Amino acid sequence: MTAGAAQAAGATAETSAEQAERFDTARKAADAVLFEGYVLYPYRASSAKNRMRWQFGVLVPPAWAAASGEPAAQRTQLLMEPRADAVLHAEVRFLHAQRRTVHRALPGGSYEPVEELELPDRVLVPWDEGIEERVELSATIEELTEGGVTLPFTLPAAETTEPVEDAGGARVGAVVRRREALEGVVRITAEELPGPYRVLRLTAVVENTGAGTAARREDALPYSLVSAHLMLGLTAGTFVSMTDPPQWARGAVAECRNEHTWPVLAGDDGAADVVLSSPIILEDHPRIAPESAGAMYDATEIDEILALRTAALTDEEKRHARGTDDRAAAVIDLAETMPPEVMERLHGAVRALREVTGQDPVPDVTAPDTPWWDPGADASVDPARDRVVIEGRSVGAGSRVVLRPGKRRTDAQDLFLHGRGALVEAVLHDVDGGVHLAVTVDGDPGAELRRLQGRFLYFQPDELAPAEEA
Repeated sequence: MTAGAAQAAGATAETSAEQAERFDTARKAADAVLFEGYVLYPYRASSAKNRMRWQFGVLVPPAWAAASGEPAAQRTQLLMEPRADAVLHAEVRFLHAQRRTVHRALPGGSYEPVEELELPDRVLVPWDEGIEERVELSATIEELTEGGVTLPFTLPAAETTEPVEDAGGARVGAVVRRREALEGVVRITAEELPGPYRVLRLTAVVENTGAGTAARREDALPYSLVSAHLMLGLTAGTFVSMTDPPQWARGAVAECRNEHTWPVLAGDDGAADVVLSSPIILEDHPRIAPESAGAMYDATEIDEILALRTAALTDEEKRHARGTDDRAAAVIDLAETMPPEVMERLHGAVRALREVTGQDPVPDVTAPDTPWWDPGADASVDPARDRVVIEGRSVGAGSRVVLRPGKRRTDAQDLFLHGRGALVEAVLHDVDGGVHLAVTVDGDPGAELRRLQGRFLYFQPDELAPAEEA
């Protein structure tokens, strides 16, 4: 649904098809951002992981922002080198949380709400569905530099009722879906910077201006812009990489201020005419692996493992997953019908080769009849007790360190972690002999949850420094 659109007068307008083609490559990566964490394995609403949903790019109503500290707006700022006749196209994409309730049919034609409704092929339960929305606008460079463009948008409230029938065609219940009204605004301006080159600093703000009030986060979500992100495209000209800017632009790039989002180049075939500004920090020109057979809504996991685990769910677990969401049902069907040759492609792919000049022999300490990949195969390593020497000091689980990334990592997230304190959780050895330290960052409000789930950040020894113990 297009909530609103504006085309600048006198602009060299592109057709909707041409604009869609311009964003086509970026949209594939943007879809992964839009639905990241939408529903996680084991794809059931009852799973603890699926009760804390939508952690990225949530723009809440101003009233809830004041009470909770969550943002009501996101700000993208970057540099561009447009031609004078260029047109900027912008597309804001987000999910609109649609609350689904389940009702059982009673004698006389009435209904009562229930926690679940048993059907032969699925179990329907209350759930928040995500409806994809987008807001589009276009403007000339002249308009952007002479006051900018502003586009308010409104999505009205709506409610639908869908009857539910059993295998024999008898009505056994109903599903009621309710969407609350959303209000927001997109503001885009540009200013020319002094210097020998014609460079403009572009500022784009996406803001939730709705009047929704709530006492809990789950009550604020229906009034929020969920997984909000922005795509920008130039008809003539280029954007400057914020992650790896040219030498002449580094000072101006450092002065740009991005809040709750990070812009990366996302044009087709490495072009710099499209930007994806995402609440998840990505690298320039992000791509979905060609081996990926379909969306599993957890881009940080390995498709092969997810597919195998999903296919191994019991029939009852699959019934609950199918009743949770149509997208969860599609994941179940994908895992059940994936051909062997597709599954084989998920096992791995060779992206590049390097010359091996030799390596030290590895002692055979494998336990009898234990696969090499099993953690118990090598008794010489113990992540909880192993130590590594860093700057002359022994570091292991429980040690405090200071993060010093950047010697080999180029992820933009490193900019935010440099100099932060952290706690070492484990010392790990990979099959190539490399050493990695799993850490949790000081002040991370989700540290305890990450620890319970076994999800950490990983650094090599030369990217850490021992902290002075109190």
